[in-house]
Amino acid sequence: MAPEKDRSSDFVEALAKGIAILESFDAAHPEMTLSEVARRVGLSPAAARRSLITLTALGYIGQTQKRFHLKPKIMSLGSALYFSARIDELMQPELREIVDKFGDASSVATMEGDMVIYIAHVSVQRARRAAAVVGARYPAYATSLGRVMLAGLPENRLNDYFESVKPVALTSRTLIDKEALRAEIRLVREQGFSTTVDQLDYGITAISVPIRDIAGNTVAALNSSGYTGMVTPESLGAQRLQELHAAASRIALSIARYPILGSIIGT
Repeated sequence: MAPEKDRSSDFVEALAKGIAILESFDAAHPEMTLSEVARRVGLSPAAARRSLITLTALGYIGQTQKRFHLKPKIMSLGSALYFSARIDELMQPELREIVDKFGDASSVATMEGDMVIYIAHVSVQRARRAAAVVGARYPAYATSLGRVMLAGLPENRLNDYFESVKPVALTSRTLIDKEALRAEIRLVREQGFSTTVDQLDYGITAISVPIRDIAGNTVAALNSSGYTGMVTPESLGAQRLQELHAAASRIALSIARYPILGSIIGT
């Protein structure tokens, strides 16, 4: 839920609680008991129960015995954004072209709090690893997409990020030292792209570039990724960087033509 300092007098606490409950379900918690939901969201069991009853009546949550789970209707919320912003029409062709040319996978993501959230994705990969599906959220520090977004932040917002973030190791190679991460972000700013190897999950080597609006602000990031061992940061840079920059420029033009898209994904 929004921090209390960011809440106006019109803030609807009950709505915020319901949304927090929906967001509490993930791959590690596909179903939960009432007490588990309450604990994850930081609510009293009574408050969690009222929200769960409401969300169940609306069709967003189901219940099997004493365990709650999301229902397919929840997907309508995300699909409304996806189609109203014309993401499928404006971004997917660029990603498909990258994947057709290089194989592997390509994604567009933006920043949401201290996480990156994937808003478009195309892949020919089948291996079991961290899923880069639309709507997936991952720590910004552990992805090339996130580091590009961080590099695009004004210095005061970047300082706020490092004051609050608590990096944890997702693999043995995840960079979690804050000073080392700051140095990496400075490098991304200087060179205009980011590369990562096995930071989010084993087997992922990726390269990302910024997507900027007409004012030069980084509003999203575009990547191309492959299997560690089959590609390297150097090979991705040599083979794919120029095409990624070109695709990012075309996506930026689409954002300029459709301001609603820029408003939706802007940081």
